[in-house]
Order: sequence, then C-alpha cells, then structure tokens
Amino acid sequence: MSWSSGKDCAWALHLLKNDPEVEICGLLTTVNAEFDRVAMHGTRCSVLEAQAEAAGLPLWAVPLPWPCSNAEYEARMAEACQRAVAEKIDAIAFGDLFLEDVRNYRLRQLDGTGLEPLFPVWGIPTDELARTMLAAGLRARITCVDSKQLPPEFAGREFDAAFLRDLPAAVDPCGERGEFHSCVYAGPMFNKPLTLTAGEIVTRDQFVYADFY
Repeated sequence: MSWSSGKDCAWALHLLKNDPEVEICGLLTTVNAEFDRVAMHGTRCSVLEAQAEAAGLPLWAVPLPWPCSNAEYEARMAEACQRAVAEKIDAIAFGDLFLEDVRNYRLRQLDGTGLEPLFPVWGIPTDELARTMLAAGLRARITCVDSKQLPPEFAGREFDAAFLRDLPAAVDPCGERGEFHSCVYAGPMFNKPLTLTAGEIVTRDQFVYADFY
C-alpha cells in the first residue's frame, strides 16, 4: 500500500483489508531524509512508524534526498518496486481519487515492473467519501495547507464535519488537488488509536505545516 500517512490511503487500506482476495504486505512511504518526515505531508517518521504498528504492517520507508529531482525520485521508487517483485508481491495500491494525470503517471511508472496498480477509492465522489470515512470512525489532523488554495488557519485542524463545513466552495472535500494533507490517527484500519500532541505551526514558501508528535 502506497502510504502517505493521510486519510485517503488509510481508507484505501481499510477497503483492501476487507477484500478477501487481497493480502496486504506492507506500507510503502517516501521520506524526506533531511527532515525525517513524510514527503509533502510533513508527518514525523516516529508517527509514521506508530501508524504502521497500529495497522499491523511492516513499513517500507524510501529515503529521498532534499532537494530531490524527479529522476532521483523515480530511481528510488524503481528500487522499491524491484524489491517488491523479488519478495513475490503482485501489486501496489494507491489512494488516488480522481486526478487522471496522477493515475496515468502511476500506470506509466509501473508498466513493465510486474506490479499491478490498484486504486481502491478511485472515482468515489469526494464529498461522499469524506462523510463515509468520518462515519466509520476515521480520525485525522491537517498537517499541511497550501496557502494559495486554503487559508493558513486550517493547518492543524481536526478533519471533521466542522472542517468540511468551513471549507471554501472551490476546495475539494478530500484535498485531492493538494489543498491540504492529513495525518490519520484512528480508524477501522488500525488496531488501536494513536495519541497525537500538537506542536508548532511553521510556513515554508506557500505551505503551512502543523507538527504533531
């Protein structure tokens, strides 16, 4: 399972765990080695490890240099794919929702690797998906906000009904266009909830990051 630490991949994991034809072998995550955090989401690696433990799955962390070119990213991911094939893994699942360019990129990158791409949550209307996740007990905090798409004060908030209600109309309820990113700390995909403590909120370029540990 391609794992960003956020809600959409967590829900995809939940769906796959309930699919009798699928066996989940691990969580695959790219990590910014300079800051020891999940790339883009900003989640601490200590929290990432706690998520993997709560999911009852091994963590495959792929360290990325900072800054990281796309060529270097693809080379590191190719190595991870080679490892997966060597360990008799058949597929990689993604939490993508509706962006065709992202899906097509996944398809191109996995073409010829021997790994099948899976998209368990693809095409689910995002307003419906957000409500379904919350109703099922998924809990998450907002770790990153793109201030060009969403006001900075949304960083650090709970992903809940009030959050969804307060979102500007142009913002996707699941943040699929990169408006925000999240860190899941509870839900049916975990065997126990995580306890998150809020840290500082910092701005880097246009992105506002809320720290949790």
